[in-house]
Amino acid sequence: QVQLAESGGGLVQAGGSLRLSCVASGRTFSSYAMGWFRQAPGKEREFVAAINWSGHSTYYGDSATGRFTISRDNEKNAVYLEMNSLKPDDTAVYLCAAGSAPQWSSIVQGVPTWGQGTQVTVSP
Repeated sequence: QVQLAESGGGLVQAGGSLRLSCVASGRTFSSYAMGWFRQAPGKEREFVAAINWSGHSTYYGDSATGRFTISRDNEKNAVYLEMNSLKPDDTAVYLCAAGSAPQWSSIVQGVPTWGQGTQVTVSP
């Protein structure tokens, strides 16, 4: 039932920053974990970040640790990904994901519901 709409992607030079947004509709947003994945041409889909229902617990993939920050605003039914120190290897379609439980583990251990994605391109 949940529908996800991503935005905020674009073209940025290496070392720059972007802030991705995902707005959810169709179910009670505050009850579920949310997350971000990415997929580049010729590569497997990669986990980026997850956040629990309250926003107090977060978990990051190896490529995101130290550079990216996930957050959420339950009043706006939105989850965000702040991306800093971007590298060309970060170029990918970034996909918003909705979990089936409040814990962030429902994102990394289960099969979430996907958004359509937003393109991030980092030039060298």
